[in-house]
Amino acid sequence: MVRHVESIAFTASSAPEAQESLAELTALYGNVPMDQADVIVALGGDGFMLQTLHHSMVAGKLVYGMNRGSVGFLMNRYMSDNLYERLGEAVENAFHPLEMQTVDTEGNRFRALAINEVYLFRQSYQAAKLRVVVDGRVRLEELICDGILLSTPAGSTAYNLSAHGPILPLEAPLLALTPVSPFRPRRWRGALLPNRVTVDISILEGEKRPVNAVADHTEVKSVLKVRIAQAEGVTARLLSDPDYSWSDRILAEQFTN
Repeated sequence: MVRHVESIAFTASSAPEAQESLAELTALYGNVPMDQADVIVALGGDGFMLQTLHHSMVAGKLVYGMNRGSVGFLMNRYMSDNLYERLGEAVENAFHPLEMQTVDTEGNRFRALAINEVYLFRQSYQAAKLRVVVDGRVRLEELICDGILLSTPAGSTAYNLSAHGPILPLEAPLLALTPVSPFRPRRWRGALLPNRVTVDISILEGEKRPVNAVADHTEVKSVLKVRIAQAEGVTARLLSDPDYSWSDRILAEQFTN
């Protein structure tokens, strides 16, 4: 089914190439405020696309990215012509982000959303000691490592893949729990979890071995407890060209060198 698109909100990174494209597209199609747009078009790289999705997903807006950055894994190819038609025919991928809730060493609580992953990492030269609980059941009494991350399918080709975690098809109802440089248990290399679970991570010896927690680009220092679960009330909606779909791109990553 072809969607009807009348109004577009353009947003661009500060990169000169993105700003030039913003001016070109605004002259061709106009530029309405985001809250009035049928589709938001993001011009930049993957980092800017994540920022745009974070700003738009509470309102459930459709976001279509065009690459004006470097890698552009989340983006479509840049073309200025026939944009209404491209947006109307684009494939929608809708998914819930992860919600991270933390308690730090002073008892402060913090909440943040993650489209790619939530990860914990050691703050000092000493390895972190973590206890991992899944849906109320202790799965790892003590994990000694540099860190650990919980990745969505959308983020499975990012930091998760660099940490030797599995690539997840975009449609898979799974999350990847992946350790970073695990020392004990020496043979544990991670787990695949249903996307409905709640993961609680406690930092053992937190004052001696401080740990930070990050949800995408939001970092909380010196945490003691971290709870991660899918944010059911929030939906990120990303559009991709039918011949260059995001789902196909993630699948293709499993067959590249």
